[in-house]
Amino acid sequence: MSRTIKVLLAEDQSMVREALAALLGLEEDIEVVAQVARGDEVLEAARAHAVDVALLDIEMPGATGIEAAARLHTELPAVKLVILTTFGRPGYLRSAMESGADAFLVKDAPAAQLAEAVRKVLTGERVIDPTLAAAALADGANPLTDREREVLRAAAEGSTNAELAASLHLSQGTVRNYLSTAIQKLAVRNRAEAVRVAREKGWL
Repeated sequence: MSRTIKVLLAEDQSMVREALAALLGLEEDIEVVAQVARGDEVLEAARAHAVDVALLDIEMPGATGIEAAARLHTELPAVKLVILTTFGRPGYLRSAMESGADAFLVKDAPAAQLAEAVRKVLTGERVIDPTLAAAALADGANPLTDREREVLRAAAEGSTNAELAASLHLSQGTVRNYLSTAIQKLAVRNRAEAVRVAREKGWL
């Protein structure tokens, strides 16, 4: 490829971000032109630097990589999106694809594989870690509705039903119903187990 690919790197851990930037900087056709540590800084940085590809970590303050990808996909559809994750959770893969991501890779993939993914997405290819793809197919779709996920996320903070109802503007009965349904769908005994299982699968 004759022209330089301009890359935005979004990762909240500075050591990881700098290491990834250094590794990509070794590639003759790739230049990391912007680095951010928060998901809510991604869109502005991508606009300011006219990037071709955004590499987005999933777990970031401000907004997740998946939320940032969805915003970029809407506002700057020409920017290619590569999601990076430490956690090989199949539910994350499905969410990433729904947000418009072009690639989904685990962070411990070889640097050459990441650089190749950057090049491939620019040609219109989709790049997915094969192990995660197989796990996502085996796990199936997220059984939780948006409301059930919202209530479970809030419940993860340890709030009582009354506190959940107040913060989500729902009745206590409705909160109990959402929690009960989520517990049944996930085949667990209580809300704590429901939160754990949903997180492990990347469904929250």
